[in-house]
Amino acid sequence: MATPRSYISIKDWSESDRPREKLLQQGSRSLSDAELLAILLGSGTVSMSAVELSRNILSDAGQSLQQLGKKTLKELMVHRGIGEAKAITIAAAMELGRRRAMEAPTQILKITCSQDAFKILQPIMGELPHEEFWVLLLDNSNKVLEKHQISKGGITATHVDHRLLFKQAIAAGAVALIIAHNHPSGTLKPSRQDQDITKKIKTAGDTLDIKVLDHLIITQQNYYSFADNSLL
Repeated sequence: MATPRSYISIKDWSESDRPREKLLQQGSRSLSDAELLAILLGSGTVSMSAVELSRNILSDAGQSLQQLGKKTLKELMVHRGIGEAKAITIAAAMELGRRRAMEAPTQILKITCSQDAFKILQPIMGELPHEEFWVLLLDNSNKVLEKHQISKGGITATHVDHRLLFKQAIAAGAVALIIAHNHPSGTLKPSRQDQDITKKIKTAGDTLDIKVLDHLIITQQNYYSFADNSLL
């Protein structure tokens, strides 16, 4: 004997309310986050629709897509109805969103302030669970020539090889650069190590006649600028 459902299946909803049909008729922007996620999941459980399941997943992430993007596969699979395949689908969608955000800042052709650099770098490193150190290489008009990851570290620290940094700067013909690293902890206060690294790189830049314009500490929603705080 079949177990009776305690909910109304999406198949029984009016056509205009079903996520897939709604997207077809009204466009993707008309859908809520839960409805979009439900389309990715494809199905719910025997007692919960895909939309309901999606609402639970988003609730667990504090209704934040940024927080959802940080969830591991194991954390996603805690939810009943989310197996490995669906967890991978969610993770892949979150990564595509992150990569799309990384492409958008290419419209910033010239760095005029620390905020411009933050807009380029935040999508790259703002949500990472570990530290990474990046550099923006600039020409004499402060236009971005290239951006590179210099190092990738653990939870609390990353090692910076300033020789590699300047090798890439020279190869690109850069006359100035902006360095940056993220703080997964969310703190914006520069550590003694952060200050020492900045001085070391600035000294090397002075020797090579390559200006170090700023050092940014990036978090999920904010940043700290060494230049804006007169530490360069």
